Formats: sequence, structure tokens, C-alpha cells
Amino acid sequence: MMMQKYPPINSRYPHLLHGGDYNPEQWRDTPEIWDEDMRLMQLAHCNAMSIGIFSWVSLEPSEGVFNFEWMDRIMDKLAQNNANAVFATPSGARPAWMSQQYPEVLRVAPNRQRNLHGERHNHCYTSPVYRQKTRIINQKLAERYKDHPALLIWHISNEYGGECHCELCQEAFRSWLKEQFDHDLDKLNHEWWTGFWSHTYTDWSQIESPAPHGEMCLHGLTINWKRFITHQTLGFMKNEIAALKEITPDIPVTTNFMGTYPHLNYWKLAPAVDVISWDNYPSWHGNEPDWRLASRIGFVHDINRSLKGGKPFMMMESTPSMVNWQNINKFKRPGMHLLSSIQAIAHGSDTVQYFQWRKSRGSSEKFHGAVVDHCGHEHTRVFQDVSAVGRVLEQLDEIVGTTVRPEVAIIYDWENRWGIEELQGLRKDKRDYEFTCQRHYEAFWKKGVPVDVIDMDSDFSSYKLLIAPMLYMIRPGVAERMEQFVKEGGTLVATYWSGIVNEHDLCFLGGFPGPLRGILGIWSEEIDSLFDHDVNYVVPAGECQLKLKDQYEARIYCDLIHAEAANVLASYGSDFYAGRPALTVNPYGSGQAYYIAFRNDDDFLPDFYNSLISDLQIKRALEVELPEGMTAQVRSDGKGEYIFLMNFTVEEQQLDLGSAVLNDVVTGEQATGIIGLEGHGVKIYRQ
Repeated sequence: MMMQKYPPINSRYPHLLHGGDYNPEQWRDTPEIWDEDMRLMQLAHCNAMSIGIFSWVSLEPSEGVFNFEWMDRIMDKLAQNNANAVFATPSGARPAWMSQQYPEVLRVAPNRQRNLHGERHNHCYTSPVYRQKTRIINQKLAERYKDHPALLIWHISNEYGGECHCELCQEAFRSWLKEQFDHDLDKLNHEWWTGFWSHTYTDWSQIESPAPHGEMCLHGLTINWKRFITHQTLGFMKNEIAALKEITPDIPVTTNFMGTYPHLNYWKLAPAVDVISWDNYPSWHGNEPDWRLASRIGFVHDINRSLKGGKPFMMMESTPSMVNWQNINKFKRPGMHLLSSIQAIAHGSDTVQYFQWRKSRGSSEKFHGAVVDHCGHEHTRVFQDVSAVGRVLEQLDEIVGTTVRPEVAIIYDWENRWGIEELQGLRKDKRDYEFTCQRHYEAFWKKGVPVDVIDMDSDFSSYKLLIAPMLYMIRPGVAERMEQFVKEGGTLVATYWSGIVNEHDLCFLGGFPGPLRGILGIWSEEIDSLFDHDVNYVVPAGECQLKLKDQYEARIYCDLIHAEAANVLASYGSDFYAGRPALTVNPYGSGQAYYIAFRNDDDFLPDFYNSLISDLQIKRALEVELPEGMTAQVRSDGKGEYIFLMNFTVEEQQLDLGSAVLNDVVTGEQATGIIGLEGHGVKIYRQ
């Protein structure tokens, strides 16, 4: 695929965005603070502020009575200070008057009890009243600010999430199911295998959402309820967007996702927005090395870049210091704020944004990190860290819109995760689908190999290497596209617990891995779950061409497979299945398909993938050996490449660039030969 440079998020502002969640309505009694905020924003080199996110009652204090004057003043002040508005619709928290006058807008919990007013996102996505009220306020905002010079992008609601079990939602669920199953109740009963426990439905009206005092074990019901929640959230989101697009068709829209939030399938929501954004809150300096956490965060950044096929995304929220809701709320150590901010840019973000700009005086987030602390001035360590980020971002205009076209893709699929988490089997405490995908990703992060993180319905054709860890669920057409991918020369890697069920969680018959059996050339007979103290060993075969060690540990899962067409590359070393295949490869068409039958220690995956990187000549961001804890990521404008070197350790690291000559984008200096990178340091080079 030809490299392309994307336009800026909004073409009238071709710069990286830097700013934060701004809540001036909290300071309406002291408006002199608004002027001080503008002064401080310039000192912090901030150019984009998210406003209006939880402002509904300030904009509409009673039904049909609107007050925009204070927002007019804020928008004017932003424009006068060369700043932009990431303008949010306020649907994330509705006013108390609405809950009182229209109780149907409040959610009903799984136990069928209606919530009281409070919290956030405590609203029914199906409610016609709530959809109407959000449409009205959105239209009012679009009409009033459509021509305002500060308006840069619409921010739709805030962190969509949750579900409602009211009667409106029950009826909507049944209607949705009828569409999914062609109005054929027998088809639904078959796919959900409702004959088990005499759960067969004889009328659509008998179907209810999962409930703790009702049905929780019918997995076809559970999977489809989760799909419906995504569907209904998308419908609500589209209702919000339509009201804005009718009036401001050229203003881009986004909504802030939450990483790998398990309850919504972001692949279904992504097409509705113009740009992807997400909220990034890692717990740095904790119980695991920073570099390992950085790898996991890189994985999520790459999901968000992949959701739009490589289009740059927005890091809508991060903390400039610490949060207030983690078990241990630890400060970022010196250098980490710049490093973690540039990490987002390195993986494809065109923004660094924060929650929050100024600390709230009260309520639940009064101790959440902010650019401006309760002291109210710029003479703080955190403010200076934020200013430093702003100064660097101002020098990176040429990176805006650049992207990366990886040769490697890892499948991380939300619906597959739902199936694995709902099943009764394996080790309940160690299914770890997300963790497993991230461990496969880590091997490439360490080598500086760019990776797309995709779902199983994505296009595979542009990749050399496709990795599908624990692909328990296989939706229609996926196996056929994988087969075509391998036939045409691609390399597929699959693992234990793959090809078990169809899209409705109904087991395949005829032997696992179901429709992948022919491509992989193996039959999985059964899978052994091990206790923590159990260990088996995997020993490579003498004729194995991969560069592997003499032995690896196998823990948690050992898949007992038969090699049918596949070649055995390694076997189990102990227990009654000693000598059985543990690693295979099946030549298929012009490509090959590997099967990893065991969950492994930290040594195997890096060795295995390093061998494939070499054999497949997979391109790295920088063709040098990276010390542990350092990574290199790349973005390109189609003419040259931008290399981001990042050191996620506290020690200075050195690496040998050899004869490569790199130009520092920030300082203008040249780098070649042996260079050093301080602890928590970052360098941005053009090559």
C-alpha cells in the first residue's frame, strides 16, 4: 500500500494540538480566573481546549431555557488568544431537572431496578426523550457556533459506556434480534443451543437481557446482548452527530474511546466519526518495568491508529502528573511526561491533551492531576513539564498527518474477547486474552517493528505476517480470507484455543481448530490447564529452521494436537504427552501457517518472532539492535521517515547507529555512530 500523508484534523489548523479539558463553568462566580487561564494557556503552549463536556445544566438550566452568554465569552477569549475549541456535546451527564421530569431517561440496571439521578452516563440510549433532548442541545450549539473562529472539532459526549435494561431496551433488543436471525426463532434457538436446560424460546417476547436473577449462562444470548449494546450506543451516537453535521458538515467529529474498554466494540463505532480519539492513563513506575507497560500502551495506541486504517488519531486525555482513581496514584518521574506524550505522537497521534486543565475545587476529581493546581499559578513542576511538551510539539509541524504502513498485524477482536471471558472452561483466572495479545505484540515493540492491531474482519492482504492469538471465535468469511492470505504468500501464526466456536458461540463439529484446521494442518484433541506450580518443557526438533534455544517452559495451557499436514518444529518434553507436537508449521500455497500449542515463558515469543522478522525480512523502524527498555517507532510522509527513539528505563542507554546519519528534528543536530539516550529520554530524528 502506498504511503500517504493525511490532512490535519482540521485543515485550517495544520499543527499538533496541545491542551486539556477546560471547565470554565465551574468558575463562573470568579470570572477573573478565565483571564488568568488564558494567560497560563499561552505560557503552557496550549492551543486546543476541550470545553462543554459536562456543561448541560449551565447551558440549559431549565427545560427549554438556554444560557449561552458565558460560553460565548469563553469562545471569544479562546479565539483572541490563538487557541481552539474541541467542543463537546454535553450528553455524558444530563441535568437533574431532566431526570425529575422524564424518569425514562434514567438507566435500569441488570437487576431491573431503575437508577436514581447521579454519576455520569446514567441514561438510556434507547429513550426517545433523551435522544430528542440531546438532538435539541446539539442543534443549538451548532447553530450558535458554526461560524466561530475558535470551533475546531466536535467532541461527541464523553467516554460512552454502560447499558440499560429498561422495557424500551428490551423491545429494541428483540427487534434487533429479529433482524439478525431473519425473523426465524428456530434459527435463533439452534444457534444459541437453547435445548440445553430446556431454555427453548417459543415466542420472541420471552427473550430478555442477561440478569443476575435470571439468565446468565446462555452464551449466545450474552454475546448478542453485548453486540446489541454496541449497536444501540452507535445509534445514539449517530443521532448526536446528525444534529451537528446538518449544520456544520465541514467540522470533524470525534468521541473519546477508552483503550481496550471491554464493553463496546470500537470497530463498530469507528466508521461514524471523522477522527479516532482515546483516553490514556497508564500507571507508570509501578510493579512492572516501565518498558513493559510502555509496550502495552503502544499496543493500544496502535489499535487507535488502525481503527481508521492508519489515519492519525487524537490522545484526547492523559494526565500531566497523576490521577486520583488508581489504587496507587503515583507522580510521573522526571522526563516521563515528555516521554509518554511523545510516545503517543510516535504511534500516530496528532495531539497531546489532558484531563484536566485546572483542578476542580470540589467533588470526586478535586485531587486528579491537572496542568494548573489549586495554587493557581505556573510555578509548579507539573506546569513546567507541560510547557516543555508544548515547546517540543511546536517544532513538529512536519509530522502532522504522517503515518506508518506496517508489514505485521495482530488480531485483537472485541467479540472474541467477549466469548473467551464468558465461557466456562480453561482456567477462570488465567484466560488473559488481552494480555496474551499484548505479549505477542511486545516482541515486535522490543525490535522496533511497527504493528497494526486489527480485528478479524479487517483486510489482511497488505501484511507479510498475520498473528491471531487465541482466536476462539471465527466469524463467517474469516477462515476463507486467512486461507487466501496464506495461499498468496502470507505467514499466519495461530495459537492454542483457536477455531472453537462460530459467531454465536456454538462449537464447531468435526475437530478443532474448526475452519482453520486445513490451513494449520493440525487437529487439536484437547487442552490441558495447569496449576501455577506446574511446568512442562518444549524442545525444538533437530530439523527446526527457526533460531530457537534448546528448551522453553510451557505454563498454564498445553494444547494436545496431532500434526496432520503440518511439520513438527518442537515437542513437549514431559508429562504423559511428552513427544507430542507443541509447535508446527504448515506450508500452504505460497505461504505458511504456524501453530503455537502452549502458553510460554518470556523467552519463547521474542526468539520465535525474531526469527520470523529475519526470515521474512520485515522492516524495522531502525535497523540496529535496541537495548532492553528502548524502542524505536516510525512515521512517514512518503518521502522520508521520522524515527522516535524512546528509553523507558531510568538508566542512560547507548546504541550504535553504525553508518546511519539521522537529523534531530528538535535540535537540528546530526547523530551517527554510538549515541546515548538518558533515562526516560526521547529523541525524534528524520531519516
